[in-house]
Amino acid sequence: MKCKLVAAALALLSLCLPAAAAEEPSCRNVRFADVGWSDIAATTGLASVMLEGLGYTPSVTFASIPVALTGLKNRQIDVFLGYWNPAMTPLMEPFVKAGQIKVLAQPNLVGARYSLAVPQYLYDRGLKNFADIARFQKELQGKIYGIEPGSDGNVLIQAMIRDNRFGLQNFQLVEDSEAGMLMQAQRAVNGKKAIVFLGWEPHPMNLRMKMRYLAGGDEVFGANLGEAKVYTVVPPAYEARCPNVSAFLHQLQFTTDMENQVMGPILEKVKPNLAARNFLRKNPALVEQWLKGVTTFDGRDGLPEVIASLRR
Repeated sequence: MKCKLVAAALALLSLCLPAAAAEEPSCRNVRFADVGWSDIAATTGLASVMLEGLGYTPSVTFASIPVALTGLKNRQIDVFLGYWNPAMTPLMEPFVKAGQIKVLAQPNLVGARYSLAVPQYLYDRGLKNFADIARFQKELQGKIYGIEPGSDGNVLIQAMIRDNRFGLQNFQLVEDSEAGMLMQAQRAVNGKKAIVFLGWEPHPMNLRMKMRYLAGGDEVFGANLGEAKVYTVVPPAYEARCPNVSAFLHQLQFTTDMENQVMGPILEKVKPNLAARNFLRKNPALVEQWLKGVTTFDGRDGLPEVIASLRR
């Protein structure tokens, strides 16, 4: 009789416990793409630290945007947190239309910005619009500074030059890493020189330099000075195959202020996961928000496990 009562009690208790994660063993390894931008390093760091606390094994592949999208298509990459819409849409559309990648419906960031920018002093001198760039060609030495080869922003700049939009046919796109481009911009600012460069927000550059985004580029970078939303991208079958990770990804939402706080230390050479961990330790309410209904890989309540991992 006692055995029956114990069995009944255990059965009742099991109804109150979180359901075990119904995921394939391969879901434990969550493979992120990082295209070399500090904002993606920040968001990927935040997601990775959380997943580690849940018992997953996240990893990061550094690749250009085209390579990252091909990796998602071929299921060699599981998650990309950096689809900037509309700037990146021309690169994304062929994959989306072919059903080769899946864009999650809810953006992970709103209020972002991505467009050409100039230092405040150059803006004050009259370079306020895309249509003004050609008038300053001599001072600019015919150069527009972009980021790494293959990036969506570079593609848009190169198309403007090729098609002679805004009279830019005699300009040259200078491709470099994010860090290299920012070094050129800061060097120009220090010397009060003329420069047009690819800027975006969130990013500490908006706080460290007095800069302005150019008007008139709505048809290239999007309306409202390149206003953008950032989305999460996964392979098409990933949500069904890895429902617990996917539930976490759907709830993973950032703000520009949050990303700036994490990016600041990263730009000072702090590793992304450490910068993310330090931020999450100070923001436990955010951890709780992102983990609603999310379990560990082996099916236990995720929140206490992640909180405990952040204390270590």
